Amino acid sequence: MYKGSCLCGRVRYEINGEPKKASNCHCTMCQKQHGAAFATYVSVPRNTLHYLNETDELSSYRSSGEITRRFCKTCGSNIEWSGSKKHPDWTSIALATFDTEFVPDKLSEIYIESKVSWYGKELE
Repeated sequence: MYKGSCLCGRVRYEINGEPKKASNCHCTMCQKQHGAAFATYVSVPRNTLHYLNETDELSSYRSSGEITRRFCKTCGSNIEWSGSKKHPDWTSIALATFDTEFVPDKLSEIYIESKVSWYGKELE
């Protein structure tokens, strides 16, 4: 079992199962949602994700035709996205919200065609 939470702690969850695919997503939607070069997500079967408190602390945003992103409406932490027609019974959880350590065996880089030009540059 894995546990996680948002920055302010109002949204807390458990995952009763082993996360599957882990990826750094470089799509522009993930960049904008996270305010970073990419977002790191792990996929889990939807029925293994359980929120431990009232889900009214979660806000939703439909970022594209089928994808809904959920985040804490108090602190803004990005928690999950779901709605893929290809994988309707799965959701993707932001790995940085895990409170329990999880180290994926493999980490894929996806949507690298949208990778920001400044990521990986040597800084002075």
